[in-house]
Amino acid sequence: MSKTTSQGICQFCQSVFSKAAMTRHLEKCAQRVDAATPGNQKAAKATRLVHLLVDGRDQPQYWMHLELPAEATLQNLDDFLRRTWLECCGHLSKFELAGVSYASYPDREFGDKSMRMQVGGILSPGQQFFHEYDFGTTTELRLKVVAEREGAAKGKSIQVLARNEAPLISCQVCGKPATEVCSQCIYEGGGWLCDTCAEEHVCGEEMLLPVVNSPRVGMCGYTGPAE
Repeated sequence: MSKTTSQGICQFCQSVFSKAAMTRHLEKCAQRVDAATPGNQKAAKATRLVHLLVDGRDQPQYWMHLELPAEATLQNLDDFLRRTWLECCGHLSKFELAGVSYASYPDREFGDKSMRMQVGGILSPGQQFFHEYDFGTTTELRLKVVAEREGAAKGKSIQVLARNEAPLISCQVCGKPATEVCSQCIYEGGGWLCDTCAEEHVCGEEMLLPVVNSPRVGMCGYTGPAE
């Protein structure tokens, strides 16, 4: 897949910005500031909020800006990433933070810790850490703490502030928009196909997966987020 400029949509004002510009925009977005005004928030309590930028470690064109309360746990974050970008077959996962592994099923013999750690106790602005889902066909994510602020949150809910628009990927055969990808050919840098060309693909229909807006596209049995 050829690299293209990655753009995304602010969930507050619906404006489109490049990945690099979105962080700066979110700092001053008038609609976001208005939404954060105490009088405009219902059924929410004041708390410390953590702003994260998440992207594909090897596919940075897929990215999200998230905000979550400091009381949320790594388990809450793992659950969100699975639902939004990753879950296909119930694989194991882990975070790597400052040399420590926080695993979905921690193995004490290897020094793993539980994901039941509140993010506010282990994260600080500027810090970078990583997430892995599926230790066979692994999808790796990079996470960075952009900022913190005081605001209102509903429980431990995670809010999407901005997210990339789906990359435009062309069929490698005819140039039309790709709708399918071969889960074998993708590892050789190809396999992107439109519906028509997919019917003639040499690897067979059983190897095809839908093109979705996720860094796990084309991997294992991933077909997109659950409805």
